[in-house]
Amino acid sequence: MEGMVEKITAFLPNLFVAGFILLVGLFLARVICRIVTNVLAAFGADKLGEKVGLTRGAKPFSLSKTLGWLVYIFILIPIVIAALDAVGLEAITQPTGNMLQRLLSGIPSVFAAALVLGIAYVIGRLVGQLIKSLLETVNFDALPSKLGLGGQADGAKWSPSAIVGYLVLVVVLLFAAVSALSLLGFANLSDLLVDFLFFVGHILMGLVILAIGLYLSSVVAEIIKSRQIAQAVLLSLVARVAILLLAGAMALRQMGLANEIISLAFGLLLGSVAVAGAIAFGLGGREIAAQKLKEWLSSIESEKSNKDKPLTKKGRSRAKPS
Repeated sequence: MEGMVEKITAFLPNLFVAGFILLVGLFLARVICRIVTNVLAAFGADKLGEKVGLTRGAKPFSLSKTLGWLVYIFILIPIVIAALDAVGLEAITQPTGNMLQRLLSGIPSVFAAALVLGIAYVIGRLVGQLIKSLLETVNFDALPSKLGLGGQADGAKWSPSAIVGYLVLVVVLLFAAVSALSLLGFANLSDLLVDFLFFVGHILMGLVILAIGLYLSSVVAEIIKSRQIAQAVLLSLVARVAILLLAGAMALRQMGLANEIISLAFGLLLGSVAVAGAIAFGLGGREIAAQKLKEWLSSIESEKSNKDKPLTKKGRSRAKPS
C-alpha cells in the first residue's frame, strides 16, 4: 500500500502538469480560432465563399469559421503531444505521440492538397461560367434540335451549355485531384485517376464524333429531300442510316469499346449489304444486267472499229504511189 501510494503521489504532479498544459493550450487555441475567424470575416472570406458558390442550401457555409476550426486543430495537436509527454507513461505516450507526430508532419501535405483543390475549384467554376456564357451567346442550346434529338423542354434545369460548363468544372477538379494525390503520396491512386482521365477523354471524343455524324446525317438527308427526285424520302433515310452507322462505328472505336468486335461487325455489315445487292441485282435484274452488258460490249466494239477504219484508209493511200 505504501509503495502504491508513493507511486500515485509521484505521478500526480505529472498529471497536474499535463492537465495544465492541456487547459492552457485549449484556451489559447480557442482564442486564436476566434481571432482568425473574425479577421477572415472582416476581410470578406464569407463573401468570397458566396461568389464561389459555397453558401448554397438551407445552412450557409461559413468559410471563415471553417478555416478558424482548422487553425484550432493544428494548434491543438502539438499541445496534446506535449501533455502526453508530461504524463510520462511511455506505454501510452510513445505510440500516441508517434501517431500525432506523423499526423502533424502530414499536415503541410494535406494543406497543400486542399489548397490545390480549392484553387482548382475556383478556376474551374469561373472557366465553366465563362464557357457557359459563350455557348449561350452562340445559341449552343439549339444544337440538340439541329441534330434531330428534340428541343429543350420549357423550364428545364440543365441546358446543353450548363452541362458543358459543369463538365469543364469536373475535368479541372479531376486534374487537380491528380496533383493533390501526388502531394499526399498516393501514387497508385494518382496513376489510376490519370488512366480514368484518358478513358474519359476517349469517351468525350467519341461523343463528339457521334454528334458530328448526327449533324452530317441531318444535313445530307435534307439536301436529298430538297432535290425533288424519285424516292427522295427513301434515299434520304438510307443516307442518314449509313452515315449514322459509320459515325457510330468510329465513335465506338474511339472510345475503345471492343475494337475487334466493332471492326468485325462493321465489315460483316458492309459485306452483307454488298452480297445482298449483288444477289438482288443478279436475280431480280438479270435481264436488265444482260441487256446492259450487251450494250457495253457493242459500244466497245463500235469504238474499236471506228479507230481501225482511218488506219486502213491511210495504209491504202500510202500503198498506191509505190
